[in-house]
Amino acid sequence: MLILASASPRRRELLGLLGIEFEVVPSEAEEITEGPPAEVVVENALRKARAVAAGAGESLVLGVDTDVAVGGRLLGKAGDPDEARSHLRTLSGRDHEVLGGVALVRSGEEATEVVSTTVTFRELTDDEVDAYVASGEWGDRAGAYAVQGLGAFLVERVEGDLSNVIGLPIPTLSRMIASLQNRE
Repeated sequence: MLILASASPRRRELLGLLGIEFEVVPSEAEEITEGPPAEVVVENALRKARAVAAGAGESLVLGVDTDVAVGGRLLGKAGDPDEARSHLRTLSGRDHEVLGGVALVRSGEEATEVVSTTVTFRELTDDEVDAYVASGEWGDRAGAYAVQGLGAFLVERVEGDLSNVIGLPIPTLSRMIASLQNRE
């Protein structure tokens, strides 16, 4: 049995595409926000998975963390509309990295990976930023946008795994699960 240590509806939907039976047990692990971006997302994914695995017996627990890095720093989720505007203006006309930390934990055994996808935003006008923020879609999203929704109009190009940008790098997760099953 796989346990998803996340309440994210996007992750549930993507995991469902794999046809794997899973249970959702949101993690209450405290996340870090400072440090090298790739290390932060892997550490947060591990913290989430470990917190749920502590009471999961022999189940395989999946922890995931997604964040946006630009200029070597993490943007995180915007806390309010003004911060969402700031994030979007920062990303406007630039490349940024969407980093996905993936952790699988079972009975003390741990496997982690980090996935990087480059996203390029087109140059955004203030009216476009304001309209997107007014939509509310930015809430609870790394970088204050959702590429699979209205936020698609912000994006000029995606290089790499689109599922990573949405919140769960499916090819990487599939490979990690297969690798664990081969060890059994």
